[in-house]
Amino acid sequence: VVPMKKGGEKRDHSAISEIVTREHTINIYKCIRGVGFKKRALWEMGTPDVRIDTRLNKALWAKGIRKVPYYICVQLSRKRNKDEDSPNQLYTLVTYVPVTTFKNLQTMFSFVR
Repeated sequence: VVPMKKGGEKRDHSAISEIVTREHTINIYKCIRGVGFKKRALWEMGTPDVRIDTRLNKALWAKGIRKVPYYICVQLSRKRNKDEDSPNQLYTLVTYVPVTTFKNLQTMFSFVR
C-alpha cells in the first residue's frame, strides 16, 4: 500500500530513481526459520534480481549447516543492469562486510547518482 499525500494523491515510490548502497547488520538467528536472504533483499531494495557474493556465501557456510552465525554484516548495493535482454533494469548485489564486533552498529546509506 502506497501512503497518500494530503491532497489524496499517491506518492511516487520507485526503485529506479536512485542507485543506493546500504550496510545492514542482520540477526540471522532470529530470521533463520523465516525468509531467506534473496527474498529479504528483494523486499528491502525493491529489485527482483538479487545476486549474492561468493564471500558472503562462504561466511554463512563457514561453520556448517547447523552452526549458523548469529549476526552478519552485509552491504546491499542497487545497481543498473547492463544486460540488454533482462526484464529488470536494476539488480541488488549483496556482499559480506567483515566486522570485529557487532555492538552499536547502525544502518548506513550512501546515494550515488
